[in-house]
Amino acid sequence: MSHKGYLCLVLHGHLPFVRHPEHEDFLEEDWLYEAITETYAPLISVFEGLVNDGIDFRITMTLSPTLISMLADSLLQERYLKHINKLIELSQKEIERTKWQPDFRNLAVMYFNRFSHARDTFQKYNSNLVYAFKKFQDLGKLEIITCGATHGFFPLMDVCRDSVAAQVKVAANHYENTFGRRPRGIWLPECGFYPGHDEILKEAGIRYFFTDSHGLLHGTPRPKYGVFAPVYCKGTGVAAFGRDLESSKQVWSSIEGYPGDYNYREFYRDVGFDLEFDYIRPYIHPDGVRINTGIKYYRITGSGNHKEPYVPEWARGKAAEHAGNFMFNRQKQASYLNDLMGKPPIIISPYDAELFGHWWYEGPMWLDFLFRKVACDQQEIRMITPSEYLDQNPRNQVITPSLSSWGYKGYSEMWLQGANDWIYRHLHMASSRMSELAKSFPVASGLQRRALNQALRELLLAQSSDWAFILGTGTHTSYAIRRTKDHLLRFTRIYEDVKSNNVDENWLSDIEYKDNLFPNIDYQLHR
Repeated sequence: MSHKGYLCLVLHGHLPFVRHPEHEDFLEEDWLYEAITETYAPLISVFEGLVNDGIDFRITMTLSPTLISMLADSLLQERYLKHINKLIELSQKEIERTKWQPDFRNLAVMYFNRFSHARDTFQKYNSNLVYAFKKFQDLGKLEIITCGATHGFFPLMDVCRDSVAAQVKVAANHYENTFGRRPRGIWLPECGFYPGHDEILKEAGIRYFFTDSHGLLHGTPRPKYGVFAPVYCKGTGVAAFGRDLESSKQVWSSIEGYPGDYNYREFYRDVGFDLEFDYIRPYIHPDGVRINTGIKYYRITGSGNHKEPYVPEWARGKAAEHAGNFMFNRQKQASYLNDLMGKPPIIISPYDAELFGHWWYEGPMWLDFLFRKVACDQQEIRMITPSEYLDQNPRNQVITPSLSSWGYKGYSEMWLQGANDWIYRHLHMASSRMSELAKSFPVASGLQRRALNQALRELLLAQSSDWAFILGTGTHTSYAIRRTKDHLLRFTRIYEDVKSNNVDENWLSDIEYKDNLFPNIDYQLHR
């Protein structure tokens, strides 16, 4: 039987750049350590198992430039090893503490093995997991795409299009330096598309991007095949792929989707909060702030507060069942759409990467089952990457996609509301000043060039959509405010120092060390 449709899974891997060498132990750096342990190391293990077993698979992943920069940073690598070693020590203590509680002791052993395996995976790739993902890309199983340099939300940056271009060009150059070739695709930060930005993508050599479903459905003219075939942007030929809502919701929704199953692990019960303070103190923040350790002993159980112990075998069975259900639904969806369209549809299913393993503990296991089932149990759907699809299907409709994002209500409200709207007048002024510097100093060298390059780094870091998102959700707000203001103030000082030819080299060296991403950045990209 020939296949009736294509399935394109997309995992968006991103974290804001958090690196604080001035502090020995910084709370928000744990975001990276948790992601390595709970998402990226497990995903790498899944990919390794599939390759070793000869299972053909395809998956597309964003590795944002800030995430790559942190994974490749020697200071953060050293700190991660310290972090994972403490978790291994804690799990060993838990094995002893729970020796008379067999349900919990078995789970403590599970966590000891999991943490040890994460450390082994980390060290196997010389403490840089980017090497692992590159290996799978070179094998043709994984397509890695780029993102905005620091995940700036492009629709709200169009006031100064130079900044949008800089976000794309810096990201594309960083990708090339990392992977040895130009990126073929991009995940627009927050899936935020603004008409005309495809011109910037084309200039950077990027072949395709993704939008939420209404970005295509509200396009001009309306696409004949909805979101089940890519379109080419009018005037540029850059391809846009639209998200399929049905398959997306089935996975990410904790209420209607798989992650809410009562047999899966409960995310919100962690020994970091459950155990006595004196016992857990060496494994939480040195200031005594209780944090998630990743050791969680309970399953979701039900909608109430009562929780029963987690049973890995039950969860594994559910992951296999849900993978089969997802595949069955995609088969039926592809068959129906094929009859309707007269050609095989492509079903785009994008998710945040951290859903798999961090929020949904069984997510990597579900992916493993899904890849194996698709490869061995059916012939109706085939997994594919966007580049492969475009190579095989070069003829597509030409439209102009509409403004859109995958945020709350589908447009810009998440990043433009009462809690965060104050940042934009400052960001826009800084963008205008960066363009001014690039034009005023077309050829710079020495200390002046270092300062101009650092000015662009600070502007990019201030533009990160993560700060506005955090302010909008009301979590970690003091940190988001501090980061926004710190980068803007550093940028402003550099601007004034360069204009007055009075750059303080000691101060500049200090912030170059703290904000050290994009070592090959060129301030002239902001023109």
